[in-house]
Amino acid sequence: MSTAQDLALQSRYGAFIDNVFQPVAGEVFPAVGAATGEHLADIARCGAVEVDAAVQAARRALPGWKALQPEERSAMLLALADSLAADADRLARVDAVDIGRRLWETSKDHAIAVAQYRYFAAAVVTHEGFGRPIPNGYLVAKREPYGVCGLIIPWNVPAIMAAFKIAPAVAAGNTVVLKPDENASLSTLELCRHVAKIFPPGVINVVPGHGDEAGAALTAHPDVAKLSFTGSPEVGRIIAAAGARRLVPASLELGGKSPNIVFPDIDDLDAVVDNAMFATLYCNGQSCLAGTRLFVHDGIYDRFIDRLVAGMERVRVGGPLAEDTTLSSLVSAEQGRRVMDYIGIGKAEGANLLCGGKRVAVDGNEAGHFIAPTVFEANSNMRIAQEEIFGPVLSVIRWSDYEDMLRQANGVRYGLAAGLYTTNLARALETADRLEAGSVWINSYFNLASGSPFGGFKESGIGSEYCRETLNMYTHLKAITLQNRPGPAWFAPAA
Repeated sequence: MSTAQDLALQSRYGAFIDNVFQPVAGEVFPAVGAATGEHLADIARCGAVEVDAAVQAARRALPGWKALQPEERSAMLLALADSLAADADRLARVDAVDIGRRLWETSKDHAIAVAQYRYFAAAVVTHEGFGRPIPNGYLVAKREPYGVCGLIIPWNVPAIMAAFKIAPAVAAGNTVVLKPDENASLSTLELCRHVAKIFPPGVINVVPGHGDEAGAALTAHPDVAKLSFTGSPEVGRIIAAAGARRLVPASLELGGKSPNIVFPDIDDLDAVVDNAMFATLYCNGQSCLAGTRLFVHDGIYDRFIDRLVAGMERVRVGGPLAEDTTLSSLVSAEQGRRVMDYIGIGKAEGANLLCGGKRVAVDGNEAGHFIAPTVFEANSNMRIAQEEIFGPVLSVIRWSDYEDMLRQANGVRYGLAAGLYTTNLARALETADRLEAGSVWINSYFNLASGSPFGGFKESGIGSEYCRETLNMYTHLKAITLQNRPGPAWFAPAA
C-alpha cells in the first residue's frame, strides 16, 4: 500500500468551494513527501477564475452566517474541533509526510489547532461592544464582521496556521477564502472534508495554488473586505500594499530573529541548555519565532557552550515518522539550499563553527534535505545574526554588559518573540519590558497558551493572533445612538 492510500488521501484535489471539491479542469501541481520524494496527490493550480468562484460563494453565504447567533457559530466550531480531534492522528501523519517534520511535532500542531477552534468558540460568545447613556438617550457600540476575508498561510505549521485564521474569522461572523501554501496543502484540504460535514456551504472555502497566481488574485479581489497573511516580510509588504490600494485592513504575522538571553544566575544549567536547543530546533528551525540568537553571559559561557554543543551532537536526525527522531527534513530542496547558503555566509563572515554545518543522509529518505544542528559563535553584526535563516542554525553571542546586550538584542529589524532565563524576578521583568518583542517568555521558551496575544513589533507584523483581541481584527466597531425623541428645533427654527 502506498503512503497516499495509507493516509486515505484523494488522488486529486480541486478548489473547495460551497463544501464541494471542484473538478480539476486545468493545471495541477504535485504534493510530494518532503523527505521521501513520494508523489502523494495532484492539486489544482488555481488562479483568478477559481478565486472569484470561491469569493462569490463566500458572499452568498455571508448574510445567513452573519445572522446566526454567536452561540450557533460557536457550536459549529466546537463540532469541528471534535471532528478534527478524532482524526488528529491521521492528519498529523499527513503533515509529517508532506512537510518533513517529525510526527511528535505535527501531533502537537494538531492539538494546538483543535484548542484554537475551541478557544474562539468560547471567546465569541462574550465578544461584545459597549454601551453608555448619553443626554436623553443611549449609545450602543457593536461589533460587526467585515465580510469575506482573504486568508493566506505558510507551509511550516499548516494546521496551526489554518486554525489561527479560520477560527476567529468565522467565529466573528465572516466567511472566508483561504489559500494554503503550495508546499503544504494536504492537511488543509483534508480539513475541508470535516468542514463540509458541519458548516453551511460557502462559509469556509479553500483555493490551493501559487502565491503569484491564486494569492495575488485573492488579495486583489474587489469583494474581499479583509486580508490576513502569515509569511515573509517581503510578501507581507505586497499584501499590505494590495490592501492599501483597496483601503481594506490587512493583519500580518511576518518574520523573526528572536533573542534568547541567559543570565549568569540560572540554577539549572542543563534545563536552560535543553530549552535553548528546543528554541532553535523546533519545527526543524523553520519557525518565525525560533530563538536563533542565543546571548550567553560571560560568567557561565564556557560551561554552557560545552553542554550546548554536546547536546546538539546528540540530536537524532532521522525520518519524520521515526519515533526516535528529534530533527527531520526541511520542507524542500529550495529551503535546504537556502540554509546551506547561510551556513556558507557564516563561515565567510568569520563566525566560528562549533558543530554541524553539513547535510545528513537518512536511509529511506534520500529526497530530503536533512541538516545537522549547527551552532556558530558570532557577533551581532553578522548576517547570520541579523537575517532570518529558517533552518536549524544558531548564532551564539557572548555578553557581559547588560545595556550593550539589550542594545544588541533589540538591534534587528524584527520584534516577534524573545526568551530569557534568570532566577532574579526584578531583572526578568525589567528585561521583558525593555525587549522590543510581541512575546517574551521567561524561563520557558515558546510558552504560548491559548489567550496569550501573539504578534510582532517592527517588521514582524501588524496585529495579534491567538487571543480574544484577534476577534477585534475581524470586526468593525459600529456606533448607534438612540434619542428618546427629537429635541426642540434649534438649527433653523421656524419664525
